Amino acid sequence: MLRSPSTPAQPEWKASWNALQPALQKVRRSMATARTSPIKVMRVSQLDSDILDSELFQILKDQLWSALSLFKPTIKERFEPELLAVLNLCLFKLSVYDSSATYGSQLQNLKYRNEWKHGGALESIAKDAPLSQTQKILYGVFTVGGQYAWTRANRYITSQGWGELDEDDIRNKVYRVLQSGEKYWKAFSLLNFLIFLWNGKYRTLIDRILAMRLVYGKKSLNRQVSFEFLNRQMVWHAFTVSFHHNNDKKEKGIG
Repeated sequence: MLRSPSTPAQPEWKASWNALQPALQKVRRSMATARTSPIKVMRVSQLDSDILDSELFQILKDQLWSALSLFKPTIKERFEPELLAVLNLCLFKLSVYDSSATYGSQLQNLKYRNEWKHGGALESIAKDAPLSQTQKILYGVFTVGGQYAWTRANRYITSQGWGELDEDDIRNKVYRVLQSGEKYWKAFSLLNFLIFLWNGKYRTLIDRILAMRLVYGKKSLNRQVSFEFLNRQMVWHAFTVSFHHNNDKKEKGIG
């Protein structure tokens, strides 16, 4: 009868490793629930990115109106909401949808991340969760589609004079509902902005609804502001003031 070979003895380090497993599991669980330091993004950078986006949109809009000036002026007046919606849609597709950041945000080293994936202890982890497809689509629906629908509806209601109809008329009720909705939206937007100034999260109400938070695209890149132009301007201003002052003294002395 053949005997099975004897089982080799386990090394000492493996026995110690197995004995440490319960303690390691406990440490892992405590690290998963531990709260890390909150990530801080400069509020001025987030606000500057919004200003840059507005300036870019204004430049493109001026170019569009300049091109349409070669055609009948009624085209711009009649289809202005649709033209602006197409322009907004192009900017959305080439920025937020493709790279999860607007052009102004990219200039400020910012990008959107999916804050739903960074709750609790995961807020300050090194890797940022990308935006989901649903978040991107809903962002486009709210910013592009919502703005177009609101502008077109306001134009139609104003042209038809719904606000001047009898209060029992259904169209007047729709008008008042829309006006109340606009007031509530502005009030909630103001409240969201005050919260943003307090904790630096969610610059707009849409960002908060969709949990799209602006964070640094490259965490190792510092925000550097060049004061070279300002220094030159101050030196030139001091030089011109001194020059005019000396001329005034000479003129008074001659007189």
